[in-house]
Amino acid sequence: MKRRFVQLDVFADRPGAGNPLAVVLDGAGLDDAAMQAIARWTRLPETTFVFPANDPSSSYRIRIFSPRREVPFAGHPSVGTAHAALDAGMGRLRNGELMQDGLAGRLPLRVDTDADGMRTIAVRTPRARLVERVAACDARIAPAVAGMRLGALPPALMDGGRRWWLAGITDESTLRALEPAWDAIALLATSTGAMGLCAYAAADAGQPYDLVVRAFVGAPACFEDAASGAANATLAAWLALNDALPGRNGRYLVSQGREVGFDARLQLQVDADGEVWSGGHARTIVRGEIDW
Repeated sequence: MKRRFVQLDVFADRPGAGNPLAVVLDGAGLDDAAMQAIARWTRLPETTFVFPANDPSSSYRIRIFSPRREVPFAGHPSVGTAHAALDAGMGRLRNGELMQDGLAGRLPLRVDTDADGMRTIAVRTPRARLVERVAACDARIAPAVAGMRLGALPPALMDGGRRWWLAGITDESTLRALEPAWDAIALLATSTGAMGLCAYAAADAGQPYDLVVRAFVGAPACFEDAASGAANATLAAWLALNDALPGRNGRYLVSQGREVGFDARLQLQVDADGEVWSGGHARTIVRGEIDW
């Protein structure tokens, strides 16, 4: 059976700058094994599958798979799938929003379109909670942050559907030059049930963005994420908890991925209710069919 298939660049202001995503727009009839096999075959960070919504108040239902396993929530797949669904006529806006059903529950996605037709899509992420904050000398995290010039806030473990350790770095240039201790990050991730270590720093003066982020995934495989909406949302919740949000009025712009050959831009907002919205632009690069 041939199914509509698109490949996108998410959190990108130009082709090739963001995080790639595959979307199978006709997921009905695919079982878990088939979806996992397709996600393994695409070899992209995530592949999503779109289904009709079970609830009439929702726009569609989504399943998200990495090449290794199903993922309950991720930011760039949510934003990219919304973009693909709108282009395919599968999502009807209600008061400027789509409603996504998935393993993480029902999540709204806010859609804004500028005068040139460019969409900005932001997903309201699952509410994150502080698991613990620790000293840099804590035996679990110390090897992973050894040699790093840490900022004023202590390292912390946050859970926003996916757990991330967070560590502030003194300045942008130090963060960009940082060489991750992969063995230590992998041990930290596996021993604490976390994705890995998300390091961040304030942008240098004069930059068009407010924050620089590098997300080092330690499990189930070691790699640096090109652009993670979920990691950034978890970080936004931590910064809000400490009255340390950059930017203005709870909104700020993130640069991520330059160190691994990308140059993504993520738009974060913490609203008046303390909800975190993670979003940006998405671009469709490939349109076609998958015959599986």
